[in-house]
Amino acid sequence: MQNYILRLYDVRNKLYAYLLDEPKLFKEILNHVTFATASSGESPFTPKAHLIRYWNKAVQNDAEKPSFLLSKASPLSAVDSAAFAQLAAQNALSTRLQEFCSSANLLCFPDVGQSLENHDGDTNFTAYSTKNFTNYGTARWAGVDSFKNYSVGDTSQVDSFRRYSRDSVNHTDDFNSYGPEANLVDQSFNSYATGAIAGTGEFKNYADSVNVPNLRFNSYSDDSTGRAHAFTAYSENANAGDQSFTSYSKHGNGAPNEFTGYGTDANSVGSGFTGYSEAVNGADDKFNNYGNDQNNPQNKFKSYGDSGNAAVETFTSYRDSANVGDDSFQSYAKNSEGEKVNFINYGKSFEVGSDKFTGYGKGARRESVGFKIYGVNNSFSDYAKNESITFKGYTKLSGSLVKRRVEPGKFFRESMLKKGIVMPMPNIQDKMPKRSFLPQFISSKLPFATSKIYELKRIFQAPDNSTMEKIMLDALEECERAPSAGETKRCVASAEDMIDFATSVLGTNVVVRTTDNVNGSSHEVLIGSVKGINGGNVTKSVSCHQSLFPYLLYYCHSVPKVRVYEADLLDPTSKAKINHGVAICHLDTSAWSPTHGAFVALGSGPGRIEVCHWIFQNDMTWAVADR
Repeated sequence: MQNYILRLYDVRNKLYAYLLDEPKLFKEILNHVTFATASSGESPFTPKAHLIRYWNKAVQNDAEKPSFLLSKASPLSAVDSAAFAQLAAQNALSTRLQEFCSSANLLCFPDVGQSLENHDGDTNFTAYSTKNFTNYGTARWAGVDSFKNYSVGDTSQVDSFRRYSRDSVNHTDDFNSYGPEANLVDQSFNSYATGAIAGTGEFKNYADSVNVPNLRFNSYSDDSTGRAHAFTAYSENANAGDQSFTSYSKHGNGAPNEFTGYGTDANSVGSGFTGYSEAVNGADDKFNNYGNDQNNPQNKFKSYGDSGNAAVETFTSYRDSANVGDDSFQSYAKNSEGEKVNFINYGKSFEVGSDKFTGYGKGARRESVGFKIYGVNNSFSDYAKNESITFKGYTKLSGSLVKRRVEPGKFFRESMLKKGIVMPMPNIQDKMPKRSFLPQFISSKLPFATSKIYELKRIFQAPDNSTMEKIMLDALEECERAPSAGETKRCVASAEDMIDFATSVLGTNVVVRTTDNVNGSSHEVLIGSVKGINGGNVTKSVSCHQSLFPYLLYYCHSVPKVRVYEADLLDPTSKAKINHGVAICHLDTSAWSPTHGAFVALGSGPGRIEVCHWIFQNDMTWAVADR
């Protein structure tokens, strides 16, 4: 009987594949099928229905189907599935990209056309998002433009300001609560306040807690006179991404600029300042609390303060308590005259990274340079040979000042998984934008390789050097990375591909698990009842972790020599159950790096201890079913 059923599945799959290649015939059949399935529920031709049948065929046990995995199936209707499959086969998906992304629940940046809106007088923008301001506020006289609650919490947010406040006189621009808590922010300010006279531009709470930002300020406040700019709480708590300031306040005259709380607590964010305060006259620039508490920052300053006259440049509390990273200052205060440059508390880090100063103060005259509590670990190269330029209060720090920070509870020992233990729970919340898998018959028709990046950029309409291009390249490079010793890995673009990989490693008698919810995140939890999978014996598992890509993509890899546990998580005060967690304990850590966060948090080193961690939201682990 079972062989007969399997043969029927094979016939059905072949018919299904044929119909997808014949969309006109498929649509005619669907018109008839709709009447037959209207009373019974979902059409059997939807991607979710197909996934359920695929699971039934591939997994040979009576365990309950994983609802969290089925929920990630493509939401495309049967008709749309056929239509988009045909477009993918014809390499024509880009012709209907926005419709495809919306229907399939993908990550795509919206089309943002030029905004030719006219705003007379003072304007208060509230709850405003995804706009391209073109020639806005040019030659505006006095008045105030205010942006509040701009692009709050949007996903794949794209904003562009071109020729904004150009040649304005005594005009005030106030950006308050701009783009906070958004995913994949892509914002560009081009020709901002160029040639403006007097007035102010202030950014408060700009891009706070965003994920993978791409922020660009080009030609910012160039040729302005007496116009002050202030950034307060700029891109704090940001995760990954890049920020760049190009040609900032060039040829400015008496234009003070101040950054307060820039990039605080950001994680792996790259910042580039190029042509900053070049050829300014009488400027007063301050960076207060720049990059403090960052993790692995990548900061580059090029051509900073070159050819300035009688200007004052001050860095206060720069990179304080940062963790490693890579900082570079090139061509600083070159050919300047009468400038005063101060660094106070520079680079006092948790773990010293890489810092380099080249071409510093070269050709400068009557320069005053001061360093206090300077923690760089590299020497100066091509430093000005001028007796009037001296270091004051220079303190070179080497080595780690304190132990590198690791979020409490991110890693723990196996002995902690005992009933009655109270332990910290890390933040296991998924911060990536919500997406769905593509149906296998569509994903298999799309290119997936770094060598095919130009085709992918055309399909998903990603310009050169765009956020989307970087997202795709990063994922592809990780997928193409050679496996570690003993590792078997595969990137999967559909639930069917994931099932195939897991069963190829573990066999067909498998169960997939994940932590139920995010309750208890960033708080202490009380461990309730604990169950060891497969009797708590050493086993093999397949772990799958999300990757950022236009459609849902997982990086799956086999993990040998582990123990997998399920545990009830309770509120320590009320003792009420708040979550059901899944944890994996790696018993062989001999191939791990000595600087791995687990050893920083727990002590010891590679191969000397086991390391456990929770399965985060939307990640999962596969194991052989309990017998």
